[in-house]
Amino acid sequence: MEKAIMVKGLQKSYKQHHVLKGVDFEVSKGSIFALLGSNGAGKTTVVKILSTLLKPDSGTVTVNGFDVASKPGQVRQSISLTGQFAAVDEILTGRENLIMIARLRHLANPRQVADDLLKRFGLTDAADRKPSTYSGGMRRRLDIALSLVGSPPVLFLDEPTTGLDPEARIEVWKIVKELADGGTTVFLTTQYLEEAEQLAGQIAILHEGRIIASGTLAELKQLFPKAQVEYVEKQPTLEEIFLAIIGHKEAM
Repeated sequence: MEKAIMVKGLQKSYKQHHVLKGVDFEVSKGSIFALLGSNGAGKTTVVKILSTLLKPDSGTVTVNGFDVASKPGQVRQSISLTGQFAAVDEILTGRENLIMIARLRHLANPRQVADDLLKRFGLTDAADRKPSTYSGGMRRRLDIALSLVGSPPVLFLDEPTTGLDPEARIEVWKIVKELADGGTTVFLTTQYLEEAEQLAGQIAILHEGRIIASGTLAELKQLFPKAQVEYVEKQPTLEEIFLAIIGHKEAM
């Protein structure tokens, strides 16, 4: 399978702090790849290097076939990045935000592009309101919509559901799955293990500057000894209870 991202021997230090100590991984085109790690593991540093916001100290990194060090311009044309916090303009309306990005990307019909994305992300009714009036889930949907202006083949999502309630998080998961089904390569960093479990075809665990395990969920499960089979009555999680109650209220 063709590779959208290839990383070999990636190293990065901040003064005396060695953050990345030889990171290796590959991401197949049209897949969802999740990079897991605790706070300070170096996830955001990896994303910044892959998106040309930060220069590596050593190693080779290619995105969509372009080397991030020698061809950063071509890399930027191939990608979009959604950070941990929504990067929307608070003065403009949702529609105006999308039109602005479409113009910056020199697209032929910015208004049509905006209308199509508003419809796709269920934001048409809120299109002429300012994002300050949006819920957290709506803001994140707008943020991802902004990232998709121009249909970049590779999308970086750096902890995309941080701070969202369970309902909004599931909403974002649905969008991410649809993007991958449509051929977009999604590189996801997250601290929510369930998020990686729900979305990613390939998972890598970054710890103390190195990838210590990688593979599919099934392959990672093989790293653990088989559990003893015991009968335990399954109790619903708080998230399941919350969603069941919300769904019941909406049905009434």
